[in-house]
Amino acid sequence: MDEESTAARRGRLRIYLGAAPGVGKTYSMLAEARPRCDRGSDVVVGYVETHGRARTAALLDGLEVVARKTMTYRGATFTELDTDAVIARRPAVVLVDELAHTNIPGSAHLKRWQDIEQIVDAGIDVISTVNIQHLESVNDVVEQITGVPQRETVPDEVVRRADQVELVDMTPEALRRRMAHGNVYPPEKIDAALGNYFREGNLTALRELALLWLADKVDEQLDRYRAEHGIASTWEARERVVVALTGDAEGDTIIRRAARIAARTKGADLLAVHVTRSDGLTGASPANLARQRALVESLGGTYHQVVGDDIPRALLDFARGVNATQLVLGVSRRHRFAQGLFPGVGVTTTASSGSIDVHLVTHEHASRGRRRPMVTWTGALTPRRRVAGFVLAAAGLPLLTLLLANVRDMLSLPSDILLFLVAVVGVALVGGLYPALFAAVAGSLLLNYFFTPPIHTFTVAERENLLALIAYVVVAVAVSTVVDLEARRTREAARASADAEVLFTLAGSVLRGERALTALMERLRETFGLTSVTLLEHPPGAPLTPGRQHDPRSWRIVATVGGDPCASPDEGDTDIPIGEELALVLRGPPTRSARAADEHLVPPPGVPVRHPMRLTHQDRGVSSSPVRARTIQATR
Repeated sequence: MDEESTAARRGRLRIYLGAAPGVGKTYSMLAEARPRCDRGSDVVVGYVETHGRARTAALLDGLEVVARKTMTYRGATFTELDTDAVIARRPAVVLVDELAHTNIPGSAHLKRWQDIEQIVDAGIDVISTVNIQHLESVNDVVEQITGVPQRETVPDEVVRRADQVELVDMTPEALRRRMAHGNVYPPEKIDAALGNYFREGNLTALRELALLWLADKVDEQLDRYRAEHGIASTWEARERVVVALTGDAEGDTIIRRAARIAARTKGADLLAVHVTRSDGLTGASPANLARQRALVESLGGTYHQVVGDDIPRALLDFARGVNATQLVLGVSRRHRFAQGLFPGVGVTTTASSGSIDVHLVTHEHASRGRRRPMVTWTGALTPRRRVAGFVLAAAGLPLLTLLLANVRDMLSLPSDILLFLVAVVGVALVGGLYPALFAAVAGSLLLNYFFTPPIHTFTVAERENLLALIAYVVVAVAVSTVVDLEARRTREAARASADAEVLFTLAGSVLRGERALTALMERLRETFGLTSVTLLEHPPGAPLTPGRQHDPRSWRIVATVGGDPCASPDEGDTDIPIGEELALVLRGPPTRSARAADEHLVPPPGVPVRHPMRLTHQDRGVSSSPVRARTIQATR
């Protein structure tokens, strides 16, 4: 492969993941390299640590080795990966061992995974190795299990971004036999290792950690594949139970029932979801939702929140998005008469669920009626209500005119004006300002033509009648304006309430440990029902197009979730600049993409944002409560 074609693409990263030292990660990496060389691939060794194991060292014979860089620190001499030499050599594939290694002070990068990122950016494929105990998210769990702190860690995001991750698996008994035969450590260290870190219980727990972590990685790949190929049907690769929460008191009962359903299948996932309406018209209790979220997480599940006005559709979209197999809802709280007139969420969801099994769980609040919602029906003026206001004005005013014309001898002009004014207020309550203005003008014309002498003309003979008509129009316009302003303020307050609920959920995710970049992006994707969320970066001084815009080819994908990532901001449905170097690009169907009104939920342009690849040590970790709970339980 020539230099120009290699530099035109980003290299691929392949990682061998091991449950513990000695399972054969480096051996597997070298064993893969030999056939590649035999097929004519340009493979070199950038850094491989054999740890004195003869069989591993034997695989190095015949492979080209790039000389290491020699460095001196505190009077001692060390060798490190020579990143510049590897890039200058420009092979097709380079082997770099120990992904989580910390470089000697004075090196270009603090960690070896950063060296590998530079090599991959240069268009060179990299094969590397790492043990599960070095992943940031499980670092504290490994220390709790083994009693040995791991000072060298790598962010989970780095490993998750790898194009391929292969688990090098070995049973605890087989690994202990390897150690006893002297294939891992020298003889003088075998007894101590077998009696401490390599106890059978420790190795079993580490193996389960590796399997569960890799299962999550496989789930991400499966979700991406289904999204890229437009697969909406459920693939029952793993049992997933989704429980729908309304924020009402019966939520605790439904959660426990769903947890029992999930517990019947080994390794099943429990996910709780609450649908927040975009207009904020909801009766959900924040206190109930907070308590129910804690209950879900205590049962090993996860809490999610999505925004949607059509609750059954939002529930099914979320369930299909996470490849759920079962959906658990509570029986409707509405009275039997109301259920007979209008089908509830449960009935509508069941009718459209397809291959997803729907469970309707009874509870003590069933058929007792719902409490009054927090926001009145006059809150948000939708287009449908405005149309209804115009229809009411167009149909109601002629009917009122006909009625008053038949009782003309019983009522005076002031009484007619008052009744028309009542009609205008009614139109304003239903449709807002513009239908009310239409009703006011139309009503003044009808009053003038049918009830103001001389009748059946648009002439007003008496000044008092003219003054009364003018007062009618002024009062009608004023009342319509006040009603519409109140409706707008109520709608804004409701919208702010919905935004606050979304931000509360995202903030709760951060406080509970979900601080990895991809975890928060996944929350954003599922909350607004997006197809993909991509964080793009362009380096300072990147080339500009004639329109002084950044060249689409200069953007680099920092992180992405979902399928079909965007390679430039122009490819997305919504582009949200973050600072001067980053852009958050959202992609989804036009009816489900985040609206421009939702962009204030992320930092606006000019607000300083830390680069995601320069996050602090704590920010790189992701706490996975199901993995942690299962591992601790397995070690007890």
